[in-house]
Amino acid sequence: MSDNGSKGKVLAIVTNYGVEQDELLVPLGHLRERGVRVDVAALKKDDIETLVGDKDPGKSVRPDLTLDDVDPAGYDLLLVPGGTLNADTLRLQGPACDIVRSFTGSGRPIAAICHGPWMLVETGSVKGKRLTSYASLQTDVRNAGGDWVDEPVVTDESGGWKLITSRNPGDLDPFLKEVDAALAG
Repeated sequence: MSDNGSKGKVLAIVTNYGVEQDELLVPLGHLRERGVRVDVAALKKDDIETLVGDKDPGKSVRPDLTLDDVDPAGYDLLLVPGGTLNADTLRLQGPACDIVRSFTGSGRPIAAICHGPWMLVETGSVKGKRLTSYASLQTDVRNAGGDWVDEPVVTDESGGWKLITSRNPGDLDPFLKEVDAALAG
């Protein structure tokens, strides 16, 4: 997708505490192994403290930049990992909402997993979209005009932009297959 001959450029947006470890680290490793440049943007430049199962401490990750420093136009795909605390805090951050709106407004794909679709609910981006998420978000998605389904991965290209969603870390394989397809064009 990238014009510069690389294999694409992905932006992952998170908070500094509470992102589900595998929903951030597995996609980072998968994409980077394939030559994709992935930048992780957090609220602050401090380490990102991941969690396992929303409760147990996970690995720490150093962000590449802050949400305030992101130029969304420089990326081919937006990755929004879950983690209840991460997603609930992230959706209240103006810069994160602006980044999502930049992607939807320009027709670039967004991949959100687990609680990550809360960002799309917050920005009014799910109306008319078919998607999945962690089951507890289904009422929020439906109230925001989305068509929530219980499937491992859902890709919806309506409305001029591609949305890839999955339910939880157990769905990472099919989720990443769809992310790869989106980056391939």
